[in-house]
Amino acid sequence: MNDQQPYDDPPPLPPEPPLEGECCESGCGEACIWEQYNEARAEYARALSEWQVRHAREPAEK
Repeated sequence: MNDQQPYDDPPPLPPEPPLEGECCESGCGEACIWEQYNEARAEYARALSEWQVRHAREPAEK
């Protein structure tokens, strides 16, 4: 039985971009704060897409 209500499935929140000065600018590759941010943005886009699909199938409220 699925008792999940629409308010139980909030949309995902986008990641916060790095703050100014947070990047050390040493070219640290995968450990770079910008690389991690870009990966988080890709994950957010995937999660948002899945959330939109789930909510597109919900019946309209009366």
